[in-house]
Amino acid sequence: MKDLTSPGWIKAKGILFLLVGILASLLLLLENPSWKVALLLALAVWCFCRFYYCAFYVIERYVDSSYKFSGLGSFVRYLLKRPGKK
Repeated sequence: MKDLTSPGWIKAKGILFLLVGILASLLLLLENPSWKVALLLALAVWCFCRFYYCAFYVIERYVDSSYKFSGLGSFVRYLLKRPGKK
């Protein structure tokens, strides 16, 4: 499968991710409407966003400038490699 390069399709994909995330969150809250569930859901989303930011930006800019982010799979491989090996 080749990379998505069309700016219009990239924007559409981002909007679809947003809509699916909102729908999934609403369905979870409708399934079990409580402040506890809402807080835990918000906390989980925030933590996953921060993890992604760490994998994408922080490691490349502040920890290892030779690391180039190309997806979460590459980040897992980066974490599993032995220190000092390239």
